[in-house]
Amino acid sequence: MLDWKKVDNLFPKYSTFTVVDIETGKRFKVQRRAGSHHADVQPITVKDTKIMKQIYGGKWSWRRRAIIVLGKNKKIAASMHGMPHGRGSLKNNFPGHFCIHFSGSKTHLTNNMDLSHKLMVLKAAGKLEQYLDKATPNDVIDAYIAGVKQQDPAIISRVSLQKISWIPIFNKVENINIRKMKLMPPEDQKNELSLKVPVEIEWYLKDSGRELFKGEIHLVRFTPLDAWKVDSQDFLKENNLLN
Repeated sequence: MLDWKKVDNLFPKYSTFTVVDIETGKRFKVQRRAGSHHADVQPITVKDTKIMKQIYGGKWSWRRRAIIVLGKNKKIAASMHGMPHGRGSLKNNFPGHFCIHFSGSKTHLTNNMDLSHKLMVLKAAGKLEQYLDKATPNDVIDAYIAGVKQQDPAIISRVSLQKISWIPIFNKVENINIRKMKLMPPEDQKNELSLKVPVEIEWYLKDSGRELFKGEIHLVRFTPLDAWKVDSQDFLKENNLLN
């Protein structure tokens, strides 16, 4: 899980490296073209673009995916999205560039590390479970919503109290965001086994459009040493996503 500052020097502008998708094992080559807080890259050839699009099921998407970057005799945990944007310079049938984030990378707009990219970097490094098992209630909720947003069962299943068939849920959701969430002070959590965290969740559902949920997310654990889990059945039923 190499820090961005080191990766920035390791792969300067116009350098090339290989991207390996964690889920599918598919790999393709890219060239770094720009980016100061993360790497703006392009697939090198038409074949590389084709492989990347196959990874995303044949449709470009902003969804983050856990990847390994291969180059300079190193294997580096990273995260990519799959949406061409901005300018492109290579003859590769890819209309623009896309972004690869590493540990410590930031977005251009917020100057902070994107949570979904962070979770994917941890997943690529094999450290996601360790992070989630020690996460605060607020961080668990952040990860839970990010898991829905990125349609990643590995993330959301780790922080869900119940086993849920997530694919039918994902198929109903276009997007999801946390608008507000009460910050739970650490001293209020120390010996608690159950918490209800007030939230405002903004849903974009494929059938009904934008919907706003104002309520609470219920978290539980069995001992003070256990990881916090979200009561998914309660939350999904309140949002009419589970019968």
